[in-house]
Amino acid sequence: MLLRRCPISLHGSPERAKSWFQDAGCATILQVSRRLAAEERLRDLARLRRVRDRIDREYAQPLDVEALARGVHMSAGHLSRQFRLAYGESPYSYLMTRRIERAMALLRRGDLSVTDVCFEVGCSSLGTFSSRFSELVGMPPSTYRREAEQAVEELPACVAKQVTRPVRDRSAQPAESPAV
Repeated sequence: MLLRRCPISLHGSPERAKSWFQDAGCATILQVSRRLAAEERLRDLARLRRVRDRIDREYAQPLDVEALARGVHMSAGHLSRQFRLAYGESPYSYLMTRRIERAMALLRRGDLSVTDVCFEVGCSSLGTFSSRFSELVGMPPSTYRREAEQAVEELPACVAKQVTRPVRDRSAQPAESPAV
């Protein structure tokens, strides 16, 4: 088959390009191109799943987006964009949600101080840990610890885990103090 050079810019109208390719007998090229794009998307989703599994497994380790991206041979920007598209939040937000979820379980257990819990889940700053905890849970870790001891005592462990799972919701933020 003789390939002709496309006289129109492929960055222009997709309909015009598709029409030109079909007129030129290149419908097969379009089908192959679509199949390759779908295969690439599936490979990206598999990589994203590996990143998410690594975060779930190694949440207490020092992880950053660059290290996660290197592990799946992606750029940090591409990983962040694709992760957000697939899971609805950035890799860092997902990591912090897992850390806070684990911190909630440790605080409910009651045998560690808030500072110990902070370092146990992989946070290096007590201030950042407390503000993220408050953002996700709606109360500071010390308050959560006091209230959780009383509230969860009657619930079976499997129900308590589901009920106390942190949710990234802006309406759960603590109320701001009125300006004076």
